[in-house]
Amino acid sequence: LPRMSSCLPNLATVAPSHGLRALFILTTSFVFFAAVMFYWRTGEDAEGQLYSLPAQSRCAQFLPSPPSAIAGGPPPPPGDVFFVETSERTNPSYLFTCSVESAARTHPGTRVVVLMKGLANGNASLPNHWAFSMLSCFPNVEIQPLDLPELFSGTPLAKWYLQSEHQKEPYFLPVLSDACRIAIMWKFGGIYLDTDFIVLRNLKNLTNALGTECKYLLNGAFLSFKPKHKFMELCMQDFVDNYNGLIWGHQGPQLLTRVFKKWCSISNVQDNMSCKGVRALSPEAFYPICWENWNKLFDTISSSELHELLKNTYAVHVWNKLSHGTRLEITSQALLAQLYSQFCPATRAKMKKDS
Repeated sequence: LPRMSSCLPNLATVAPSHGLRALFILTTSFVFFAAVMFYWRTGEDAEGQLYSLPAQSRCAQFLPSPPSAIAGGPPPPPGDVFFVETSERTNPSYLFTCSVESAARTHPGTRVVVLMKGLANGNASLPNHWAFSMLSCFPNVEIQPLDLPELFSGTPLAKWYLQSEHQKEPYFLPVLSDACRIAIMWKFGGIYLDTDFIVLRNLKNLTNALGTECKYLLNGAFLSFKPKHKFMELCMQDFVDNYNGLIWGHQGPQLLTRVFKKWCSISNVQDNMSCKGVRALSPEAFYPICWENWNKLFDTISSSELHELLKNTYAVHVWNKLSHGTRLEITSQALLAQLYSQFCPATRAKMKKDS
């Protein structure tokens, strides 16, 4: 401090002809010093605080009014909402993003966890993609790497996964997804959803439940179970005991139907039936549009007709395997366009901007 003050008189006695230059140097030095101090003080805060202002402006672009948990309300039941991407893709589609957005909006007090195989472990930053930027604006969304050996460890699926010949099978990725969901339900519990759902309402009141799709076949696109549930344990065991990766659906809907029939000691699944604490919900709960009628998603429908169709529906399965090649006019009154508008408006805004 004494040395710094001793310099001031020298600057004050600079020749008048150099006064402006000295003033410029003083001003520049002060601004630089102030900027460094501001940057340093900001960096002392919690990790990520440096980027709070840019993040706020970025999120305002996607979410003018970001959703938040209702203050003073009862805490949500335990259990996360899980989505899984078993391919190496790290460029989420509009539908993928809408699925996560709609789940985040309908579950503001619940973690929505997106597990992606394509994300490298230990990578501190997500790929530069609009979907990640938008989804990161939701405080309850977490996007994490999918560590398959770790997920399957301690389950009957661990040995199956290590058998590399399965990766050559024609339906390996869907089968791998089937394995992931039952392992997640057994290990962690909570809610599992496929990435081609649009969620209409909170699902936390559904426990130890799955949906019936058309013709009394159970489907695992939605699952909700408590951790370590015996039903999920039986599903994992059936997965390896009766494995056949060459038949479409054998490790998924057919597996769940087989296990449920054994669980209930029945020959046919009945509508909205429950036994031994596990409930098979009616098709209207999650599959109001049967896979055979998937093209109805693109038909024009009035608001009153849509309300009547979905009055007992928790989430709508969009059957992406069948519908992904069909062009959707996002500003139309098509059934699917109206769902985007109501339940994932940020994704819809991006679609409209890109169209």
